[in-house]
Amino acid sequence: MTDSPMPSPPFPSPDNAALKVVVSNAIAAVDSGEATVKEAILHAAVHGWYEGHIQGEDECPGCDFRGGLPKNTNRG
Repeated sequence: MTDSPMPSPPFPSPDNAALKVVVSNAIAAVDSGEATVKEAILHAAVHGWYEGHIQGEDECPGCDFRGGLPKNTNRG
């Protein structure tokens, strides 16, 4: 736990276009029988996390915070 807030909101934002595609593809995969619900959730979670990582780097290019101790990080 840190004593200061993160410099930006969580990523990806709910209106992120790539996240919408990931979720839509997961729903379509379940609807078509291509994936189980568990497989679709895992796929969407991993790809959503990755899209968040990309968006976070774009928003804060100098940040290196990865959940470690605050003294070891640069929060932009």
